[in-house]
Amino acid sequence: MASILVVDDEMGIRELLNEILTDEGHSVVAAQNAQEARNARNNLEPDLVLLDIWMPEVDGVTLLKEWSSTGQLTMPVVMMSGHATIDTAVEATRIGAVNFLEKPIALQKLLKTVEQALEKAPPKELFVEAKTDLTPATPAPKLEEVKAAATQPNPSFNFSYIDLPLREARDLFEKAYFEYHLAQAGGSMTRVSEKTGLERTHLYRKLKALGIDVGSYKE
Repeated sequence: MASILVVDDEMGIRELLNEILTDEGHSVVAAQNAQEARNARNNLEPDLVLLDIWMPEVDGVTLLKEWSSTGQLTMPVVMMSGHATIDTAVEATRIGAVNFLEKPIALQKLLKTVEQALEKAPPKELFVEAKTDLTPATPAPKLEEVKAAATQPNPSFNFSYIDLPLREARDLFEKAYFEYHLAQAGGSMTRVSEKTGLERTHLYRKLKALGIDVGSYKE
C-alpha cells in the first residue's frame, strides 16, 4: 500500500483520516501545520498528500505553490476544505493539485479519490523493492485457516451450538461471523463495517468484547 501524509489543523480530521486510511492498509503520517508538513514531506517522501486549504499562518494553497516552485511537488496532492470557493479549487488544480475533497468528507468519496490519486503517482522503484523484500513468503497461519474455512459451507459454524445456552451460542456464532468477514476483507474495518451494517465505533467494541484480534487479519 501507500504512504500518505495528512495535513490538517483540525485534530478530529487528522484522526479520522488516519483511522480510515490505516484500515485500508496505508501508512499514514499526520501534520497540523505547514512546517510539520514540510518536515514530513522531506523525511517521508510520501506517495500522496491530503492537504487542507485553510490553516493558520501558511495555508494549503501557499504550501502547494512552494512545493511546486521548488521542485518538491513530486507526489500527487489532494486539497481539502469545507469553505473553499470554486476559484480556490481551480487555482489549486492549476498549481498542481490532482483533486479536491469537500468537507465533511464522505467515506466512499475519500477512498475513491485516494485510489485515483495514487494511480497518478510516479513509480518508486526503491519503495517497491523494499516492500517486496519485507513481504512475508506466506500469510499468517490464522488468516490462512480462516480463509480456508470461508470456502466451506457455513464457515466456522456448526450446529453443535444449538445445544448450548442462547447467550453462549450467540457469542460463538457472532465470533465466527466477524472472523469470516474480517478474513474476506483482509482485516479492513471499513469494509467489514459496510458489509455488516455496523457503525465503526460499535464494531470495534463488539470485536473487543468477542476477543477478536483485528491485527491478525491484516494482509
